[in-house]
Amino acid sequence: MTGVRVRVPASTANLGSGFDALGMALGLHDELDFEVVPGGLAIEVTGEGAGDVPTDERHLVVRAFRAAGARLGLDVPGLRLRCRNAIPHARGLGSSSAAVVAGVAAAHGLAGRELDTDALQLAAEFDGHADNAAASMFGGAVIAWTEGDRYRAVRFTPHPGVSPVALVPAERSATHATRGLLPSKVPHEDAAFAAARSALAVHALSHDPSLLVKALDDRLHEPYREPAWPATSRLVRALREAGVAAAVSGAGPTVLALPPDGELPDGVDLGGFEALRVPVDLGGVCVAPLG
Repeated sequence: MTGVRVRVPASTANLGSGFDALGMALGLHDELDFEVVPGGLAIEVTGEGAGDVPTDERHLVVRAFRAAGARLGLDVPGLRLRCRNAIPHARGLGSSSAAVVAGVAAAHGLAGRELDTDALQLAAEFDGHADNAAASMFGGAVIAWTEGDRYRAVRFTPHPGVSPVALVPAERSATHATRGLLPSKVPHEDAAFAAARSALAVHALSHDPSLLVKALDDRLHEPYREPAWPATSRLVRALREAGVAAAVSGAGPTVLALPPDGELPDGVDLGGFEALRVPVDLGGVCVAPLG
């Protein structure tokens, strides 16, 4: 095989109190063509990130592809990469994890290998947690955890009544910056609240979406990130007050809303946010021969 086409979904992480543990794949995709050539590296980017991301070996997709290729013993003399990006960058929709998963999946495809736990391990190492990467890799919803230095995840299928709406602002985030707002310790009461809500979120997502408004409530990280994203926090509160399940998507500033019928109620001010109705992606990353 001399080339593969990779289609990788966006993801939302945390889902309320499931900090670094819960994730879900969303039907918004980047599509990338990897073509093995005699030598050199050529990168073409259209859509999100065009003109902003590096077009050399620093490109995140290329870094992930090289890392996976080295582990697989893949010999690629040269590479032509074409990226058609639809996932907004630096908005809390897993664009970086999607890029990493795309690179890892492409290397496995060219090597004739299926994605496995080692592929997830490599992808998660780039972020230091597996929630976004596992969602983009496997589709559906995921529960991620660590065992020593190993990243693990299990997939489950969300209830058909889960209808995500991503509310995306123009401003961008930096995960490392907002993570720096989080305290090293939280009160025991808040930890217990988070444990109960994250467990409830798994049940609500898989079996009873009517419980999502309560399940996505959080004290573990969202309150501490409010100074960075006051408009995001206001919108989350307004949606919850209107009876719509809502949470900060990943590190923000995007808001994830899960209205019962996929339609947001009238009267909630969405000023500054673009509403994207994105179904749950059930398939995860897809790899096919190019051409």
